[in-house]
Amino acid sequence: MSSIFLRIYGGLLFSLVLVSVLSGIVITIVNGVRVTDYREDMARATFRLVSDTLAAMPNKQRQQWLEQWGHKLSIPFEMVPATQGNFEAETLERLAAGEVTVQTLTEKSAIVTSRINSQWLLQAKVTDVSEQMASGTIILLRHLLNTYPADKRAQTLAQYPAFRYPVSIVTHPLTQLTPIQNNELHQGSIVTILNLSDESLQIYAQLNDSDQVLHLGPIKLLNLYPFKLTLTLGISFLIFLSLAIYILVRGIERRLRKLERAATRFSRGDFDVRVRVGGTDSIGRLALAFNAMADHIQRLLSLQKEMIRGVSHELRTPVARLRFGLDLVADAKTAEEREAQLDGMDQDIQELDNLVDEFLTYANLEQGAPTLDLKRHDVDKVVAQVVAEHLRQQNRVTIEHIPCNLLNPRRFIEIDRRYLHRAIQNLVGNACRYAESQIQVRFSSTQDTCRIDVDDDGPGIPEEQWERVFSAFSRLDDSRTRKSGGYGLGLSIVRRIMYWHDGRALVSHSPLGGARFSLVWPRKQRH
Repeated sequence: MSSIFLRIYGGLLFSLVLVSVLSGIVITIVNGVRVTDYREDMARATFRLVSDTLAAMPNKQRQQWLEQWGHKLSIPFEMVPATQGNFEAETLERLAAGEVTVQTLTEKSAIVTSRINSQWLLQAKVTDVSEQMASGTIILLRHLLNTYPADKRAQTLAQYPAFRYPVSIVTHPLTQLTPIQNNELHQGSIVTILNLSDESLQIYAQLNDSDQVLHLGPIKLLNLYPFKLTLTLGISFLIFLSLAIYILVRGIERRLRKLERAATRFSRGDFDVRVRVGGTDSIGRLALAFNAMADHIQRLLSLQKEMIRGVSHELRTPVARLRFGLDLVADAKTAEEREAQLDGMDQDIQELDNLVDEFLTYANLEQGAPTLDLKRHDVDKVVAQVVAEHLRQQNRVTIEHIPCNLLNPRRFIEIDRRYLHRAIQNLVGNACRYAESQIQVRFSSTQDTCRIDVDDDGPGIPEEQWERVFSAFSRLDDSRTRKSGGYGLGLSIVRRIMYWHDGRALVSHSPLGGARFSLVWPRKQRH
């Protein structure tokens, strides 16, 4: 489950980073627009005043006046031809409509442009837009209004384009100013008051020959992170983060519900149910484990039914012979007849014992992972041992062990000797039942794999039956197999033994004319 939590935490972290980046991008875009609009609002009055003044002057006086006032205002004004600037069509339309445009260079500098007439543009690079523009505006306005009588100044001020901040004429002295500030105004100085509480700027300038004072403000300073914007972005951040968490958890919950429904159906006996849940996390691995468990349980149930049918079928013959033998023993008239019947019954009991042993071995290999005692053994010696055992038990066919020509280190393979011995024994025993006269057994090895081949010169096995021959209780010729003493489990046991050795059991045509059974497995086992 740790990977689920890691996935959740990873998803949350990713969502947090993503939402943070998106919020940062949104803040940057919004503040970029706000800065541009603020600079245009602050620069509009100053540049319009300068542009209108220049437009009313003769061409010869413009440059001298512009240099003089540029020095006074600390703004590097310059006139550029309208055709020289590389402006977009939208910018040219705004300039033609009398607007002021701002091209942001850095956080604190920008190029401000306004239109003088159809041939010339007024342009300057400014650094502190708010205070510099406000100071320039009040100086220009004071110079302009000083050219009018005191009773005409308010009317003249009202004729100018609307400012983006309040502009008015008040009477000196001002109660909101200190005596020192009132004295500075009376002497012709510009008084600037910065109010930190509401982040505003107010500027005062004394007009000539009267007690009138030109007042600009309050001018709101640009706050890049105002409370409303921060609150809006914070709420948006929480909404997007909550949405990302919901999507993430919803996906995990939906996949867990699939597992829950499948487990419920499985517990009610629907053993064909499987879970389709993708992914490589814990839920995906849990789904794979559930499917593997369902496959295993379904196979075990199928095996159980098959075993019950097979056991009942296979036990009938020896049990019937035992019952018949008991009847013959009861009817025997001499000790020799009774002894003969008892010997036959003993053989039937031995057959039952062998059958039970086969059943137990097959069940152990099928129902779960057997405990393999993996050690390095000379496989060729194991093959030779099995051949020698069968030669002692029968003399009907010739069993030839073809020795391995590999060096000793290559013949030593990591195997479970007991199980591999059983697999080879089953193959050789199976070949002995069907061979006409000859069997060959050989072991070979490559750098990666090992192989044991058992060839016989019997009737062979049709290709369409190669897969079926390894099925439990399968007989290609039922009557012939019973006569030879088979139970239909030997080759199934061989295949399971090779399965637990990460190998395969195969059947093919033999060069001797019969069947070839092969065991193939890797040299290195997975422990």
